Amino acid sequence: MVPDDCPVLTSIRIIGGKWKIPILYTLRNETLRFNELQKALPGVTQKMLTQQLRELEKDGLVIRKVFAQVPPKVEYTITPLARKLEPILNELCNWGSEYLKIVHGIEETDCSQSA
Repeated sequence: MVPDDCPVLTSIRIIGGKWKIPILYTLRNETLRFNELQKALPGVTQKMLTQQLRELEKDGLVIRKVFAQVPPKVEYTITPLARKLEPILNELCNWGSEYLKIVHGIEETDCSQSA
């Protein structure tokens, strides 16, 4: 049995939501507003994106910055702690590209353009 304080399980608990890795991967190079982030992640609903962002913020991986203006402006960026995941996210992308090539015969994949 794996203990509750297992670092692997802790990591999976924190970044294991369906949209959390794509959110972090998308925010790795830029700060985005909510609608920009939603457009960059086809298929994510407003409700799910809100939920996943709140969890990432609670876990210290995303910063939500609210500007006092009308209309309201909110921006999201990753924290230094989340930035440490960047090499892992890049390797996940590379692994996914290799998987698509080997298993599905898809040759052309570009992680730099992926969300």
